Amino acid sequence: MTKEEKIEEILKRGVAEVIHLDILRAKLLSGEPLRIKFGTDPTSPNIHLGRATAIWKLRDLQDLGHKIVFIVGDFTGVIGDTSDKESERPMLTREEVEKNLTTYFEQVGKILDMSKVETHRNTEWLEGLTYREIIEHAEVFSLSDFIARENIKIRLDKGARVSLRELLYPLMQGYDSVAVDADIEIGATDQKFNMLAGRKLQEHFKKEPQGILMLNIIEGLDGRKMSSSWGNTINLTDTSNDMFGKVMSLRDELIVKYFIHATRVTMERVEEVSGALERGDNPRDLKLDLSEEIVSMYHGRDEALRAREMFLATFQKKEIPEDVEEIKGEGKLGELLKTSGVVSSMNDFRRLVGEGAVKRLMDGGVEEKITEDTELAKPGVYKIGKRRFVKII
Repeated sequence: MTKEEKIEEILKRGVAEVIHLDILRAKLLSGEPLRIKFGTDPTSPNIHLGRATAIWKLRDLQDLGHKIVFIVGDFTGVIGDTSDKESERPMLTREEVEKNLTTYFEQVGKILDMSKVETHRNTEWLEGLTYREIIEHAEVFSLSDFIARENIKIRLDKGARVSLRELLYPLMQGYDSVAVDADIEIGATDQKFNMLAGRKLQEHFKKEPQGILMLNIIEGLDGRKMSSSWGNTINLTDTSNDMFGKVMSLRDELIVKYFIHATRVTMERVEEVSGALERGDNPRDLKLDLSEEIVSMYHGRDEALRAREMFLATFQKKEIPEDVEEIKGEGKLGELLKTSGVVSSMNDFRRLVGEGAVKRLMDGGVEEKITEDTELAKPGVYKIGKRRFVKII
């Protein structure tokens, strides 16, 4: 692939909108090193595939010689972004944010060459701002700019509360672009207002406004936007078996979208997959290939092949894996699974129980469905969701 073809793929594959496409294309073709900004708030300990789609774009731009500026929003993470929410996001404590971001750069290092990445926490410039400076930033925007946003309008029409801190969030993310002299910002479509705020503030401070590359949002395991808040994520920290099984549980209509956004296969291969689905080929076989591709990106091809064999043995032949994870403990089942990292939270456990996806395996292959989230743990093998087995001893 030529440099020109690579740039076109960066600007088009999985991309919903580019602000000032011609200008951005010309800058990339010029060969001048650009500063590419990407920020993420550590609202959970894990980076999921929804965020990874943007990080792979960063990798492509890094390979072309551009400087990646990766910002962890340890300040904005406490405040909370309301861009994709239809209710007020609760504030996190500083302790929660610090705990969540412990391995963020390590996870990003699965994709980027971190030795070449410029990293920041946005407390570096946001925590020291004075009221006078914040008022100067706020003067750039009007109240109507904020309340015209669809999700905010819905809440106001319902009479729901919208806090003043939520109005300040776009100013903070926008000021990040000023602080790091961003040439380009990459983010999902739900970040459009925040990224445009960066352009406005850069203009206010007599800087050239950043180009914006907006990516499509990908859905999670339940068909809604992939979000840590909903527990419907495929995480970079998932084991190869868990990751493989989660991808296999995706809805069939997401197969092509995931090949485009979450893999590195060629667009010719994507067209083959699309054609196969149109012909009526078995979606399961295509998802096996999809799962293998995704797992190989984070665990290597050999591990992906092993996970594929494990999945086929476990779920097609109805076998329990020989290397079932063992957990020692007693008390409530949900708390034990959460402490052991089998489920991400009690909300995740309650969701699985509500879906009838937590079962204790009895003699003769009988499955006892767990119906109460207060169930006490009993010795034996449990099936958690469609993908995971644990043995409590």
